[in-house]
Amino acid sequence: MAFVVITALSCQDSKIGFIDNQKIMTDYQEKKDLEAKFQIKVDALTKKRDSISQSFQMRAQSFQAKAQSLPSAQAEQEYAQLQQEGQFIGQQLQQEEQKLQGQNQTEMDSIISKVKKEIKAYGKTNGYTFILGGGDGGGVLYGAEAKDVTTPILKALNDKYQK
Repeated sequence: MAFVVITALSCQDSKIGFIDNQKIMTDYQEKKDLEAKFQIKVDALTKKRDSISQSFQMRAQSFQAKAQSLPSAQAEQEYAQLQQEGQFIGQQLQQEEQKLQGQNQTEMDSIISKVKKEIKAYGKTNGYTFILGGGDGGGVLYGAEAKDVTTPILKALNDKYQK
């Protein structure tokens, strides 16, 4: 019984709030703008891929018609060259896609960082001890420095690891 009273009294000193992580990230305008910008780039890359693929397929079909009249050694050589060119084009397009995804991820990480900084600033300004994250990926997004036990826990873990 005494434990419950002490716990209840200590909780009265703490101001705790929560946020819905999903709602913030869904409704944050900068994120919406980033997604729209990314989609425009994805659409442009898709059009480029389709155009290049269509052009390459036309060349391949032209080669198939031409290959029947070529000596077999020459046909094999040209086919190998065409195949190598197709692989190169595929690799180039894949690299462009990976680069685009990397850029998007970097920008998204920056947005997440901004959101966390804003939550922390709001918590400090409004006297919160903790701001907890709800929804998917919930966790503590802000905690008063006096309540942060990261350093002692990390020290204990590192000390145990070194032994």
